[in-house]
Amino acid sequence: MTASERAITADADSSSRWPGVVDSALVTLCLGSVLVVVAGGLIQVSFGSYSMSALQAWQAVFNPEVVFDPEAWQAFVFGTELPEMNRRSLIVWNIRLPRVFVAVLVGMSLAVSGAIFQAVTRNELASPFILGVSSGAGFAVLLTLVVFSSLSPLLPLVAALGGTIAFLLVYVIAWKNGTSPVRLVLAGVIVNMVFQSLQRGLFFFADDLGTVQSAIAWITGSLTGVGWEQFRIALVPTLVAVVFALAAARQLNVLLLGEQTASSLGMQVERIRFLLSGVAILAASAAIAVAGVVGFFGLVIPHVVRLVVGGDYRRLLLGCVFLGPALMVVADVGARLALSPVQIPVGVVTGLIGGPYFLYLMRKQQNIGEL
Repeated sequence: MTASERAITADADSSSRWPGVVDSALVTLCLGSVLVVVAGGLIQVSFGSYSMSALQAWQAVFNPEVVFDPEAWQAFVFGTELPEMNRRSLIVWNIRLPRVFVAVLVGMSLAVSGAIFQAVTRNELASPFILGVSSGAGFAVLLTLVVFSSLSPLLPLVAALGGTIAFLLVYVIAWKNGTSPVRLVLAGVIVNMVFQSLQRGLFFFADDLGTVQSAIAWITGSLTGVGWEQFRIALVPTLVAVVFALAAARQLNVLLLGEQTASSLGMQVERIRFLLSGVAILAASAAIAVAGVVGFFGLVIPHVVRLVVGGDYRRLLLGCVFLGPALMVVADVGARLALSPVQIPVGVVTGLIGGPYFLYLMRKQQNIGEL
């Protein structure tokens, strides 16, 4: 073992001890992300078909009769009957703010999922999209909308099932007395291409314009029309995935050392890789179930966080938990206001921003690819 490997191993062995993880760069990133979420949320609630000034919208957001009302929060989180409130508060809290909260969960899920997949494959080009999870979920949704329209109320479950099946196919294709990061990525590319081709083929069987528009919205990723129902759908799987990811920071650090080193440290590599992949699928499926396939997001966010706080997954995952929501809220504000009154899918915005940024990274780093 080289001196550099010994240093990384020592860091991985100590990664179960969280004290000392927080530094000024991480604190700045987290606080800045929270401020961006708040600012973006206030901008988001200031616009809508119901006319009210920005000040009136903000007053509705901070209305103490809603903020400190347990019955209101019970209605938002658990779906019980809404208590009485004035019209502005009702519009802001029941129509506009849920979109911000859903964007927070979607950004968090995709960022954490991308970070996990990059560690599992030891490849910084990995993401739910590259590994076929997103395309598998998109195909399942499109198949439901076009062929099995009676199952449309179950779209979130269908999306999660499609993403899971896609990654299981990736794992089966990559398996040869075990898997390897390279085989997982190559298998993911193959599965992704197959499911994308199937998606395009299904469009020829859609005879209803509304169905086509709904399918396009899911495939490109959109937060238009989401509400508290979507928030409730994504909340539990997102929180479960984030908690498991943070708890597995040490294992993710060890995986980055390579299979032989990880095995020598006593890790059951295949079992841990499969379980962590399941956590990443859970996170990605939670986002896909409510927002559709948002491209580039799970790929780019871990890169941005890594540039700020380094490659230690204790810091990296915390950074993703905060920066993911911030940039998703900003992207959704752009999607809503860029061509107002027409709203474009948020996946278009993330693609337009993420593509050039990733090209910049490729030009800047000569050894981009393997972590």
